Amino acid sequence: MTGSDQQPSGFETRAIHAGQDADSATGAVIVPIHLATTFAQDAVGKHSGFEYGRSGNPTRSALESCVASLEGAARGLAFSSGMAAEDAVLRALAGPGDHIVIPDDAYGGTFRLVSKVLAPTGVRWSSAALASTDALRAAWTDATKVVWVETPTNPNLGIVDIAAVAEVAHERGAVLVVDNTFATPYLQRPIELGADVVVHSSTKYLGGHSDVVGGFVAVADDELGERIGFLQNAVGGVPSPFDCYLVLRGVKTLGVRMDRHCVNATAVAEMLVRHPAVARVLHPGLASHPGHDVAARQMRGFGGMVSFLAAGGEEAALELVARTKVFTLAESLGAVESLIEHPARMTHASAEGSPLAVDPALVRLSVGIETLDDLLADLDQALSR
Repeated sequence: MTGSDQQPSGFETRAIHAGQDADSATGAVIVPIHLATTFAQDAVGKHSGFEYGRSGNPTRSALESCVASLEGAARGLAFSSGMAAEDAVLRALAGPGDHIVIPDDAYGGTFRLVSKVLAPTGVRWSSAALASTDALRAAWTDATKVVWVETPTNPNLGIVDIAAVAEVAHERGAVLVVDNTFATPYLQRPIELGADVVVHSSTKYLGGHSDVVGGFVAVADDELGERIGFLQNAVGGVPSPFDCYLVLRGVKTLGVRMDRHCVNATAVAEMLVRHPAVARVLHPGLASHPGHDVAARQMRGFGGMVSFLAAGGEEAALELVARTKVFTLAESLGAVESLIEHPARMTHASAEGSPLAVDPALVRLSVGIETLDDLLADLDQALSR
């Protein structure tokens, strides 16, 4: 290839250009929002690649191509929410009698999907501390078909060695799925480490602006893509063209946003370590974190999430999340604004009373890209009263 024929390889360049050629009709440099629900055909079965809006849409296709490129995937599939994406993946990979292993601190929505939606259909599951491959082996059964990994985990920010878990899963014939929502493809590329499927809540860092709900699946091979793509179309949990446009817009700035998220979160974690009102800080960027070395090896940065245990327990945690001014008390994460929440009462309430229940003293921070001094001052005043 000549230099002019080579495809761009830089992450930020692909985030802006992959799947996003200038519009052939108008020259528009931004992918248009194609609102059409149906597309004209030259003859029966002869068309431009699009027939009906549920089955495919040009704006959605651009998003799918772009994020697949960023994940190093054979195919990408966009969904109407992260949970719709998870549901399609698990229904494609596991049926009655099959067994799924999930993290022992999995996201509450994932736990609810597996334990309350899939389990009644005959799918079996168990949880394990997936930072240890010994724990994974102990949880294994002859029926295990899927290992579901989050890294970093939500909300305890545990780290899982993706390559090590992939080796165990593959030697036993199972599929490895990695939820890459917290890390994003900018910080971590699970397929390169052996994952078969990557999922995202694109509501979070991919969209990045708290204005769109979406999900995404990236697959390592076309056969898996066909199976999950069938469900995407058959069940119809697809995003609107406008939602696809919003996520695609967010992806363009993902790299620069993640750089700032990482810088701010590391500084916040270091401040919290020194604060007497904090019992323990959970952030993989800290050398004291048990997964620090693995995170340093498989990630290019430690992310924008920080969790900590309030020294005064649940009551102190509930009081301080109500006192911040710059950090907004709200669910969700991964956007430009900083958020604070109490997982046990909010995002992970569905795990209450289960083995996956969250420590009631835990506070989760989604550290945004505001001026760092403002974030540090806000947390200090909330913790020091």
